[in-house]
Amino acid sequence: MAKIGFIKLGNLGISQVVDLLLDERADRDIDVRTAGAGAKMGIDEAIDTAKLMEWNPDLVVVVSPNASLPGPTKARELVGDKPCVIISDAPAEKATDELAKKGFGYIILKGDPLIGARREFLDPMEMALFNSDALRVLTTCGAARLVQEELDAVIESIQQGNVKLPHIIAGAETVVERARFSNPYAKAKAIAAYKMAELVAEMNVQTCFVLKEPPRYIMMGAAAHEVMRTAALLADTAREIEKSIDAVSRRPHANSGKILDKSSLLEKPR
Repeated sequence: MAKIGFIKLGNLGISQVVDLLLDERADRDIDVRTAGAGAKMGIDEAIDTAKLMEWNPDLVVVVSPNASLPGPTKARELVGDKPCVIISDAPAEKATDELAKKGFGYIILKGDPLIGARREFLDPMEMALFNSDALRVLTTCGAARLVQEELDAVIESIQQGNVKLPHIIAGAETVVERARFSNPYAKAKAIAAYKMAELVAEMNVQTCFVLKEPPRYIMMGAAAHEVMRTAALLADTAREIEKSIDAVSRRPHANSGKILDKSSLLEKPR
């Protein structure tokens, strides 16, 4: 039985489900453990990685914003020589060469956006709504499936004794291909939704780090969250088109971990 360990530092949209994607019905022949640090992602939080490593996982997945920061870097150091995949957002793209050089796999989700983290704007409810919108875009547009399929491939390679780790920078066209849309208009809407999520990330860099005057950064953060909400609605429309023609792609796991496939609601996965 493969043992998969997840380290969550800070929060991405994908963080909400990343450790569930490999065993959606809780009947697969794998064992999963997750260590999380809530919203913080400093070195002190990363040190808990050492406790997870005592479990001796076969694969470690480190999920965090901006994987180049000290906390995620410390977590990687504590993983040691175990196979490790880093899942992060657009700011981590600048660290990909170094990650690959040191033997880490990575999946950079460019459409997993920074939140508008200004106290005048962001309260717990706004945070939860933003993350639910981000997750709808990531799942419907194919990013969650990309993560699931790539981690499944790593698990299989470990079991075969020939470890292969992903090195993927996931823009809109890359992730939407994984969603397997059959209707071209649905696919176009999904690409648009993911591109909008990428724009949200750029807007919230301005909100959090560039703009200094409260009226400007408050308005920019509010605007970014409106774009995120609209992206989620557009992604939902894309899925509804696929449902209307009985063509939603479903790829459930068999107990063995094999990925099955179906597209018509009443057919059995094969």
